[in-house]
Amino acid sequence: MKFLKWLGFDPEKHSVRTEILAGLTTFLTMAYILAVNPNVFDTLGGEMSKANGAVFTATALAAIIGTLAMAFIAKKPFALAPGMGLNTFFVYTVCIAMGHSWQFALTAVFIEGIVFVILTLTNVRKWIVDALPLSLKYAVGAGIGLIIAFLGFQNAGIVGQGPTLVTLAFKLPDGSFSGTALLGILGLVVTGALVMKGVRGSILWGILATTALGLIPMYNVVGADGAVSRVALTSLDGIISVPPSIENIAFQFTWSELTSAKGILDMIVVLFTFLFLDIFDTMGTVIGVSEKAGYVDKEGNVDGINECFMADSIGTICGAALGTSTTTTYVESAAGVSDGGRTGLTAFSTAIFFAIALLFAPLFLAIPSAATAPALIVVGMMMMTPVLKIDWKDPVEALPAFITMVVMPFSFSISDGILIGLISYVLLNALCGNIKSITPTMWVLAALFVLRYIFI
Repeated sequence: MKFLKWLGFDPEKHSVRTEILAGLTTFLTMAYILAVNPNVFDTLGGEMSKANGAVFTATALAAIIGTLAMAFIAKKPFALAPGMGLNTFFVYTVCIAMGHSWQFALTAVFIEGIVFVILTLTNVRKWIVDALPLSLKYAVGAGIGLIIAFLGFQNAGIVGQGPTLVTLAFKLPDGSFSGTALLGILGLVVTGALVMKGVRGSILWGILATTALGLIPMYNVVGADGAVSRVALTSLDGIISVPPSIENIAFQFTWSELTSAKGILDMIVVLFTFLFLDIFDTMGTVIGVSEKAGYVDKEGNVDGINECFMADSIGTICGAALGTSTTTTYVESAAGVSDGGRTGLTAFSTAIFFAIALLFAPLFLAIPSAATAPALIVVGMMMMTPVLKIDWKDPVEALPAFITMVVMPFSFSISDGILIGLISYVLLNALCGNIKSITPTMWVLAALFVLRYIFI
């Protein structure tokens, strides 16, 4: 069939059944984003509130469009959706820490997508990638993992604000155990066990199992007085419905915040961070999954990587227009590749399953933050693996990487971690006489970042 050829399918090499099943596997392993993303954006309230359901619809539509672009443009078995880490930067750094509106953040994502297209067409992305040392690149992924895990512990009510800034919070002031924390702990145990057993779609099944536990009437025994308190965490109002409207969050770009010097400089910092995270997240994922699929040659080049970047760019632009954060290639695509997916038909199948999931908005929106919290913790753990590639015996490489990694959760800012990490790398290497290891681009970026902290 001509349609299958558009997806890179060769009937002599590939099987329709295998490709479709691989698409289902990929969907099951990454469908958790349909529950997690609305919970992350729910912090902003208003139009972004989970109760409105708009973010759920935007998340699914962004995944569908981005994955279809991958299927037809790159013809690869990779799936896309709003990225973890990128969504937390959007909400907790740009909107909450920096004080900008979600419309400002969406505008930054939209511009980033356009810039990404230009960088892909001109190959400038290689210049940006080469600007930072490997140790900092590895530290960024791990630092984002720490932030995501920290959010998970917070959403579950396991940790919270206390006299020591952060403290264990699963016990309430009256001596009883927090029902939210109890559910989060049980969910973490269930999800962790599924992951350890290698169960396909373990994160999604862990979320659903935790949600089911939340539907059960639970009572907490209070210490000395013997009182009990009932915990009702979840209510399920139907399973299938028409997808919620995205009218109030779609195409909500703003330029009014760019009329001041601070607004322009903030946009540059936000834009750079979104672009940086997207480039390295996509590149790392595409290269890693491509190695598993056999797309990497002896020189380490990935067949069709520019087409993968273009699909990512299209997904990001459309996702921002729909009302959600940066859309990126998911490492969970490796699950589908492991099941034999090798063509765009796998990605096409994954997109179809996301389209079907649109009809199950009540089910996904009924999932409480305590049920998605274990998923955040597990995903955070998975993002820590790059630290193994850092040379911890070399302080000149290890210290800036460590600073990058820990500043992110301590400041609750991905961008501050990147900026301060790069500044520290340049300063430490300059003081140690390692001038050759500092590229001209790094000097320029470090100077700009120092000025940013001085004047903003």
